[in-house]
Amino acid sequence: MKVLLTGCNGNMGRMVHEVIAETDGMEIVAGVDALSQKSDGYPVFPNYEECNVDADVIIDFTHFSVVPELLDYAFKTKTPVVICTTGLDEDALAKIDKYAKSISIFRSGNMSLGINLLIDLVKKAASILGSAYDVEIIEKHHNKKVDSPSGTAYMIAEEINEEFNNSKDYVYGRYGNDTKRDKNEIGIHAVRGGTIVGEHSVIFAGADEVIEVKHNANSKKVFAQGAVKAAEFLATKENGLYDMNDIFK
Repeated sequence: MKVLLTGCNGNMGRMVHEVIAETDGMEIVAGVDALSQKSDGYPVFPNYEECNVDADVIIDFTHFSVVPELLDYAFKTKTPVVICTTGLDEDALAKIDKYAKSISIFRSGNMSLGINLLIDLVKKAASILGSAYDVEIIEKHHNKKVDSPSGTAYMIAEEINEEFNNSKDYVYGRYGNDTKRDKNEIGIHAVRGGTIVGEHSVIFAGADEVIEVKHNANSKKVFAQGAVKAAEFLATKENGLYDMNDIFK
């Protein structure tokens, strides 16, 4: 399987490179990165217009601002793409929905198997506990992460909100003298500091008891491994939009 790795010289790109090097039947044939002078035995292009190497699948760990360009390239070349970048705006999400009719696209707010298991658990908790319990989500990441709250926190909130027929409102942090909690809220809080890889906690606070479900990633390698699994999965699929639930199935 021939992989085009976008963001190949970033921290996650380097991690994907390591995982692919350990994976039989898969190789990186090219990369796209603003830092194009650095490579590991394959050509690295500064942009998609200059990329002239065919690939079976694209793995993307870049910046949300360049994802629309990536999608245009994937659509033009009819190449399946695994989008691991978070913080996408409405225009990028709309383009994903549009292009998924013509190519296969895999997108997840978090590529970790464990975090997707957490989502299954909190959805079940929400369906059983109902509105009698207040839901709060706390996410922690390193001090270089540019988007907040994290894509994973949004993903968790949206999955929980589905259990409430999308009736809940999101509140991002609290500040001031008039912040009494409304029963219709899901609170989402972001912490940034040091080298925290990724930690997500979901709190269900009821009368006289609290239930907390938590996932902690100790290495970015778990996300790279998930991305490679997604690429293997996607390369054999028909056109459409896929996520981690499809891998579980």
